[in-house]
Amino acid sequence: RELGPEALALIDHWASAIEELGGEVVEISLPLTEYALPTYYLIASAEASANLARFDGVRYTTVSAEGTTAKEMIATSRTLGFGREVKRRIMLGTFALSAGYYDRYYGKAQRVRTLIAREFEKAFENVDIIFGPTSPTPAFRLGEKKDPIAMYLSDVFTLPSALAGVPAISIPGGEIGGLPFGLQLIAPRLGEGKLLRAAYALEGALSR
Repeated sequence: RELGPEALALIDHWASAIEELGGEVVEISLPLTEYALPTYYLIASAEASANLARFDGVRYTTVSAEGTTAKEMIATSRTLGFGREVKRRIMLGTFALSAGYYDRYYGKAQRVRTLIAREFEKAFENVDIIFGPTSPTPAFRLGEKKDPIAMYLSDVFTLPSALAGVPAISIPGGEIGGLPFGLQLIAPRLGEGKLLRAAYALEGALSR
């Protein structure tokens, strides 16, 4: 997603702070991260659907006294026990895992996940840390966003590292319109020590 001028100005400020700390800033390209959002939600929803299928009101979760049949009891237990977002993801995951759609959606998402991980590995051959915004927008005000699609889109910059299985951290990066705007740092696999040292140094520099 395109960033606004205030966000771009903060990114330039972060780059300057890194250079003042002795780091070198170079631009990199991760084109496959464009597909991270649908890939993540297909995989996560499918896994949620499979794992939450055990919550039937008998073996797991609260037993519902309502319903005269096992089917009614399970339906009532899940209706009472799962919130709207959980139900939404279960429906998406069940569809992705259903006959005729497994390879088309879930299988393809897993293959894209592998390609994204390889893309990160290639990038880390040339850089130690990747930095960028945590989200395309500053933090939402309490109760401001109720549209699930808008909420999903706010994860677009954090999902690639999750899919690639590499460590990432978010630190305060400044403010836009009086609301916090996060700075994300990403390190290669097993690079948690390097990541924490970089985050500590950069957070200190930005707070001065």
